[in-house]
Amino acid sequence: MRIVVVGTPGAGKTTLARILAARLALPHIELDAINWQAGWHDLTRHDPAEFIRRVTDATEGDAWVVDGNYGPVRDRVWQRATHLVWLDYERPVIMGRVIRRSLWRAALRTPLWAGNRERWRHLLQPDHPIRWAWRTWARRRHEIEALLAGDAYPELVTLRLRRPGEVAHAVRLLVEAAGGRRCAGPDVQGEGTGWSRSGP
Repeated sequence: MRIVVVGTPGAGKTTLARILAARLALPHIELDAINWQAGWHDLTRHDPAEFIRRVTDATEGDAWVVDGNYGPVRDRVWQRATHLVWLDYERPVIMGRVIRRSLWRAALRTPLWAGNRERWRHLLQPDHPIRWAWRTWARRRHEIEALLAGDAYPELVTLRLRRPGEVAHAVRLLVEAAGGRRCAGPDVQGEGTGWSRSGP
C-alpha cells in the first residue's frame, strides 16, 4: 500500500501520515523534510533537480505513506500511490489550525526540519504558512478537484475528508484495505467518510 496525504498547509497532513504509518507499519516520507535544508534553504527553489531525485529515491519502495503538496513531484508520487487522502477542510478550520500551529512553534521555538525554527519575524513574510494558506485555499481546492476528475490517475483510490471528525473512519478504512494489519499507534476519534476513485 502506498498512501499520499494532501491538503492545504495546516490541515494536519503530517499528523495523519504519522498515524497511518504507525498503524500500518509503513515508512513515513515527509516532503517538507526533504525540501527544507539548514537555514531555511529550500531545494524546490535552489536545486529542484536534487529535490526530485531525493523524492524519487524515497518513493522507490513498495509501501509508504507520503505527505505533502509539491508540484514538481506530484505526478511521480500520485502515479505510484495506491490511495490518496485529501484533507479538504473549510477555510475557517484551516486558518484556525495553521495560526495556532505557527504561534505555538514560534513561542516554543520548536525544532523543525534540519534544525530550522519558526521565529516571530517570520510571521511578516509574504510566504509564511498563515498567509500562504489563506491565499491558496480556494485555488488548491479547485486544482485538486480538477486533477482527481481527470484521467491521469485512473487507479488512484481517494478519500476526501471534509471534517476533522472523519479522520478516524478514514484510518479504519485504510487499515481494512491493508488486510486488517494493525500496529499500536495513536488513537483518533471521529467518523464518517467513504471511498471513491479518481477519474471520470
